[in-house]
Amino acid sequence: VFDREIVTELGELGLLGPTIQGYGCAGTTSVGYGLVTRELERVDSSYRSVLSVQSSLVMYPLWAYGTPAQRERFLPRLARGEIVGCFGLTEPNHGSDPGRMETRARHNPSAGTYTLRGSKTWITNSPIADLCVVWAKCEEDGRVRGFLVERGTPGLSTPKIEGKFSLRASTTGMILLDDVEVPEENLLPNAEGLAGPFGCLTQARYGIAWGALGAAEACLETARQYVLDRKQFGGPLARNQLVQKKLADMVTEITLGLHACLRLGRLKDEGRLAPEMVSMLKRNSCGKALGIARDARDMLGGNGICDEFHVIRHLMNLEAVNTYEGTHDIHALILGRAITGVQAFAPAK
Repeated sequence: VFDREIVTELGELGLLGPTIQGYGCAGTTSVGYGLVTRELERVDSSYRSVLSVQSSLVMYPLWAYGTPAQRERFLPRLARGEIVGCFGLTEPNHGSDPGRMETRARHNPSAGTYTLRGSKTWITNSPIADLCVVWAKCEEDGRVRGFLVERGTPGLSTPKIEGKFSLRASTTGMILLDDVEVPEENLLPNAEGLAGPFGCLTQARYGIAWGALGAAEACLETARQYVLDRKQFGGPLARNQLVQKKLADMVTEITLGLHACLRLGRLKDEGRLAPEMVSMLKRNSCGKALGIARDARDMLGGNGICDEFHVIRHLMNLEAVNTYEGTHDIHALILGRAITGVQAFAPAK
């Protein structure tokens, strides 16, 4: 169950859009932001997801691509958690391949508006969002651009996706655009092409790299205490060599991952970050965290699937985290392109 009030509490703590300077934001470092996502995901990936969307996918594009008027209008309220935003890129037929998106925007010069039609899916926050950042392909030139669509605009609906076994503490839905008309001033003027949404995703993936390791730490701590407390064959499970090896492997992977995230955060603050670096660590953190969660669940035996110990909740959440913002395999292809200079996303034309 999603608790809307937690977004307000995050705003009161200064944790929304924390790296943005001004507009009521904390103006902290990228490392500071990473530590926030790590601690949030140690509790639950759902609320880190909400923070990531609000901060990296809604507030960041307003700050990076928006007009001064757009920033003044929306950023302070988003920073306070007074309003919630969502990010519409993924579509029913186009997940890892957003370049083939079907959502269209038609410019109406005489009316000073754009008309949007299409659909987006798997959108965190959409059922309760006050502001949707929607990416659409413009009919006039085929270029992808971002639009601000506010709750209550005629033709906009955001149905909830039911039946999730993962990220159950966040609300996920669709964005349906049935000839939605928005004023020209709701266009993000400083983003054109896929570089716009991909720039946002780089910010969000950075936070995920830290956050997934927070979930891994929670699983490690639970497993460690369990094997110390659980007695089998005349002693604690923790005295078994196989159990100690698993714990040693967990601690090693978490430590290496956090050191890599720390270095990446410092490079980001120095303006020396490359998107491929973020792909590497998003992929590594999610994959390693999943492995740690699975080992922890195994170490708890049958108790590992019970909500009393929470490991299975983290494991199910990490399945989604490993998939969104670029799957494990997509990030491998991003790295492969950087290594070889040859892209493998689609057949050569």
